[in-house]
This record gives sequence, C-alpha cells and structure tokens, in this order.
Amino acid sequence: NCDVPPSKTAQHCLSTKSSMWLQAVQAMMILSIIFSVLSLFLFFCQLFTLQKGGRFYITGIFQILASLCVMSGAAIYTARYTDWNGSVTDASFGFAYILAWVAFPFALVSGIIYAILRKRE
Repeated sequence: NCDVPPSKTAQHCLSTKSSMWLQAVQAMMILSIIFSVLSLFLFFCQLFTLQKGGRFYITGIFQILASLCVMSGAAIYTARYTDWNGSVTDASFGFAYILAWVAFPFALVSGIIYAILRKRE
C-alpha cells in the first residue's frame, strides 16, 4: 500500500486500516470483470439454447451488474482519492480512472441492449 509521487523519491505508505477502501475498489473491479466474462459466456450459451424470439435477460442482467460494480469502484475511488494522495498537489487520477468511468456507461448500455435483444432465426 505504498505510492511514490512523480516528483519525489520518498514513498507514501498507508496503514492497513485506512487502505480498506482501496481493497473495496479492487474487489469491485474484479467483480465487474467476472460479471462481464460470465455475461459473454451466458450470451454464447443462450445463443444456442434460447427459443426463437426469446430475449437475453440473463446476459443483460450480468452485464448491468458488471457496470454497477465498475461505477461503485470508481465512485469509491473518487470519494477516497484524497486519503491516498493527501495534500500532494501534482497528483493525477491517471488513465485507468478515466477508463473506468468510460467503461461504466458502455457496460450499462450493452446490458440494456442485451435485455432488449431478441434471438432471430
């Protein structure tokens, strides 16, 4: 649980108690990956077993759960970012943070599309 700011050589470490939110963010992101992979797997399973005209509800639900996990992880990180960096003025969120906020609406929209989608012949 240590970080080295770009302009400094000293490490900034957190105690275990104060980094529990960081573990929650990691858990949310891992859960979102699991839900997304399950969604893809369920889509292929439903593609071959679903009746004609049936909807991909289960796939959509898992994809929406993945998007909610991404949103929760990014929201927790946003709220607790100052705990990690403290009063560092030259710190930035980074590309992974932006990628998480971009992934949230894409996963949500794809989950809604899966739920609306009907199987064709």
